Amino acid sequence: MPFPIAVKLHQRFSYLSEYSRNITSLYKTLLIIALLILLLFYIILSNCTFETSTYLANLKQKWSPSNSSSSSRITDRSSTTRINHLVFGIAGSVNVWKERKPYIESWWRPNITKGYLFLDREPTAYLPWAVTSPPYRISEDTSRYKEFDRHPMRHAIRMFKVISEIFKDQEEHAQNNGGGGGGVRWFVMADDDTVLFLDNLVEVLSRYDHRKYFYVGENSECVLSNLDNSFEMAFGGAGYALSYPLAEALAKNSDVCIQRYPFLYGSDHLVQSCVADLGVSLTHEKGFHQIDLRGDVSGFLSSHPQSPLLSLHHIDTVDPLFPAMNRSESLIQLMKAAKADQSRLLQQAICYRKQSNWSFSVAWGYSVQLYENIVPPSFLHRPLETFSPWRKPGPYRFNTRWLPRNPCENPHVFFFEEVEDVGRDRIITRYGRRPWRRPPGCPSNGGNSSPAAGDVLRVLVVSPTTRYGGVGSRRECCDADGLDEEKNTTRIKLRACLKHEMGG
Repeated sequence: MPFPIAVKLHQRFSYLSEYSRNITSLYKTLLIIALLILLLFYIILSNCTFETSTYLANLKQKWSPSNSSSSSRITDRSSTTRINHLVFGIAGSVNVWKERKPYIESWWRPNITKGYLFLDREPTAYLPWAVTSPPYRISEDTSRYKEFDRHPMRHAIRMFKVISEIFKDQEEHAQNNGGGGGGVRWFVMADDDTVLFLDNLVEVLSRYDHRKYFYVGENSECVLSNLDNSFEMAFGGAGYALSYPLAEALAKNSDVCIQRYPFLYGSDHLVQSCVADLGVSLTHEKGFHQIDLRGDVSGFLSSHPQSPLLSLHHIDTVDPLFPAMNRSESLIQLMKAAKADQSRLLQQAICYRKQSNWSFSVAWGYSVQLYENIVPPSFLHRPLETFSPWRKPGPYRFNTRWLPRNPCENPHVFFFEEVEDVGRDRIITRYGRRPWRRPPGCPSNGGNSSPAAGDVLRVLVVSPTTRYGGVGSRRECCDADGLDEEKNTTRIKLRACLKHEMGG
């Protein structure tokens, strides 16, 4: 009896052992299959996640406002601001057009620049209208604003309305041509005696995002003028630029601003107040010049700020810019240099010839000053006060140097005469001596120099053909040769400063 039971138990345990081995093997197989399935899912999900992330990133980039097809990127070479992106609104009057015409025509480029001269009435005496002048428009009737016109400056409202009129004109033009905005990025406002330097203006405005709210201009040179108006005001005679969105906002709110500010002095203060109410501040650019100065401004122009020259104003209230020339001739002369290299125009470079104890200050395209002693750059950067303030007593918004009491201590001054040569890698400009505040008979050897500085009759300045400047650039340095006694000429070569080079 026990034997059969033992056999049965043995059989039962054998069956259980085999069953256990089969179950273990099945579990191992299922575990391996599960791990393979998990691995497969991991690979699939990882790939999907990568593709989804890439798709979302691309989608975000595509529809981001800064990359929208309606708003090209500033960094895109094809979207660089050009002259055709600017529209000019010029406020003028028929009564002074004869005198102002040469100023505008010195910078206006027919069939290239866009905009209008806004006149107070039909210029019957000047018809047919010259193709070398900007096309004109007659300003809209502003009599409906009579109760709000208590401005000391006549035509303040008419001049203010130029912004909305030219904006409206551009909008209509764009709609008629099937596009919004017509490619306009900036509206540049100026007076009929404003002289603009277009290449520099385009370069400076290209630094700013025209899709945002920008009000670009500069104050007056005189503190009192800014106190009477605002240190946040771009003076209209110097010219100023409004980005498209800001010009649009001003145009839409022009009536509100006229009614809100009936007592302000002139149109530029009205613009500034309205811009401030829109939440925008002035962006200062030192190259805009109101020229609230009187008399001889050669000292001011010979020590120009380290910024591209953008405009000059009040040409008819200061002395001619060049000696022995009238105002129109002076502008033509300055534009000769501007045509050769506008980026360097009036830009100051300072160098020394220590063997002769000479210091040179070059205002490219305008003047060269020769001092018979070593003068540090920090001193020469200050303009010689050859001028007087628009309203006495000053002060100015910048430091000046008083003229020496002894006139024989004044520098020898050479004014731009012509562009002698434009080569592939250099431009040569010539400057000739002019009697300038140094009476005859002054000793001219500086005590040490040989030959005498008085023997120098001409200065040749050799400059690179590469465009000068840009944000963060240093002033150029230069090297001065000795006197070529046969030609009574000295030569100055402009160059980039060495890494740690200091003048003086």
